[in-house]
Amino acid sequence: MPSVTWGVVQGRKEKLVSRVIICDYLKTVGIIPDELENLELPSTVEVMRERVEFLQKLGLTIDDINEYPLMLGCSVRKNMIPVLGYLEKIGIQRAKMGEFIKNYPQVLHSSVVVELVPVVRFLRGLDVEKQDLGYVLMKYPELLGFKCEGTMSTSVAYLVSIGVSPRDIGPMVTQYPYFLGMRVGTMIKPLVDFLVSLGFPKKVLARMFEKRAYVLGYDVEEMVKPNVDCLVSFGVRREELASIIAQYPQILGLPLKAKLSSQQYFFNLKLKIDPEGFARVIERMPQIVSLNQNVIMKSIEFLLGRGIPAGDVANMVVRCPQIIAVQVGLMKNSFYFFKNEMGRPVKELVEFPEYFTYSLESRIKPRYHRLQSKGIRSSLAWFLNCSDQRFEERLRADFIETESAGPSFLMGGKLDLPGSQIASDVEDESDDEILYRRTVSL
Repeated sequence: MPSVTWGVVQGRKEKLVSRVIICDYLKTVGIIPDELENLELPSTVEVMRERVEFLQKLGLTIDDINEYPLMLGCSVRKNMIPVLGYLEKIGIQRAKMGEFIKNYPQVLHSSVVVELVPVVRFLRGLDVEKQDLGYVLMKYPELLGFKCEGTMSTSVAYLVSIGVSPRDIGPMVTQYPYFLGMRVGTMIKPLVDFLVSLGFPKKVLARMFEKRAYVLGYDVEEMVKPNVDCLVSFGVRREELASIIAQYPQILGLPLKAKLSSQQYFFNLKLKIDPEGFARVIERMPQIVSLNQNVIMKSIEFLLGRGIPAGDVANMVVRCPQIIAVQVGLMKNSFYFFKNEMGRPVKELVEFPEYFTYSLESRIKPRYHRLQSKGIRSSLAWFLNCSDQRFEERLRADFIETESAGPSFLMGGKLDLPGSQIASDVEDESDDEILYRRTVSL
């Protein structure tokens, strides 16, 4: 009778031979087996061939398998089919399954019940819609490898603590799921602390994160601080930084120095606006850094074509930069109504360029006709730069209010009057509320 030792040795020899045969097969199809040295391989080459062919049918190439050869340690029936079946059930389209596995092959090692189901339940508990699960996981498949009680829970808890509404966490995850993988102490909190130091109330930050969750992904040291310093170096006043970021959060993540340099040169060359005037333009409409110069020139050429001197056009742009983003067709309609129906001198447009930013049909015409019916003659700012309620109050009065000088335009058709008064449907807003309105106005 053969001894037990002999049987063990013989078994080891058979496994070694089988391993050599499997590695030879993998080499013939182009797979490098070096990383499989400590991995338990199947007993026959037929089983390994089945795994390779199964992965190829999903859409993976040999190069993809070489990127993560450990996936060959997964059984087709015990690992791959259950995992893929569950992924399809929660919304990953079969046609995109190969792309998903290519981006996150580690998922093939996962236990559906122990690892995948808890993560999906966690996402659903954050109010991520069921139909959005596939979209979220396609964007950030690594979520399936996180522990629910770890980084994900901590980041959510911190955001809620600064004022983010729990019911908005789900939409934030759908928009930018990556924040669930960010550490609070090294990524999220430093960003919050820096923005607060610029004058952002946490309440306003919370609203901004709810609407623009991608801001959480901007690196403080490499991106945010350099861009803030860049704005200051171009003449932007520090007290205006919070307002600028609230209006255009993307400005924190742009290659800002190059964009500002290009636009400043363009404004000086084509519009005769000096660096100080350019800084005021940025403060009032930071989106200008990303606006195409051809688009800008269309509005400028229209104004010049109406006989407005170049110097006055420059002053109009500094006072109300939004006019260069208005469609020329809308500007034409508003201008012709101004000239033909209202019969006013162009000088009034130079003094109040905000006229072009109001809707002709829903604000300018109705209010002008109301003035005509009552025989009231007023400036453009008097009847346009106010809420509907204030306009009605003005019409009921038998006098014209004294106007304060120089209201400056804010995005969304709201005007910032001297004394920090916002002409909107809500009177007596606090500074925090003003910043909030700027944050969501776009």
